[in-house]
Amino acid sequence: MNNFTKADADDKRKLLKARAIALAKKPEKKEADEYIEVVEFQLAHEKYAIQSNYIREVYPLKELTPVPCTPQFVAGIINVRGKILSVIDIKKFFELPGKGITDLNKVIIIHNGLMEFGILADAVLGAGQIPRDIQASLPTLSGIRAEYLKGVTKEGVVVLDAEKILSDKKIIVHEEV
Repeated sequence: MNNFTKADADDKRKLLKARAIALAKKPEKKEADEYIEVVEFQLAHEKYAIQSNYIREVYPLKELTPVPCTPQFVAGIINVRGKILSVIDIKKFFELPGKGITDLNKVIIIHNGLMEFGILADAVLGAGQIPRDIQASLPTLSGIRAEYLKGVTKEGVVVLDAEKILSDKKIIVHEEV
């Protein structure tokens, strides 16, 4: 025996039609567009971040093989699942004070399609979102760091321009012995 009336069926159709119309609407621009996905890390007691779309992975530093006849900022090379990658000590590249290599160091592997290498980080603090409206620069930052800076958040996190770092000719070593 059917306990539903024609009125119940009409109400159900109206409800389903209203839901279908609501679901068919183009979604409004979400707040997510106002944020950038980043990975935050620490270099010499300062917090830095790189957009996560440039990061292939974060790799624990196990064995670092030094390479002779390279600039001071080239820490060495590592083997990541059979692929040999250069590791840049960005602290030396940015002329920041060093802490030395500890067991806590991580390598943040960045790429852009043409170039791929690792950046040595003192510690990886995590992944998250930062607002797009970051301050362009700090007046206290000068020299080599300001060149690779995308901006600084209100919390003082320095956001690096990964595309500039990856495409900089100063990072490429062409020395032969």
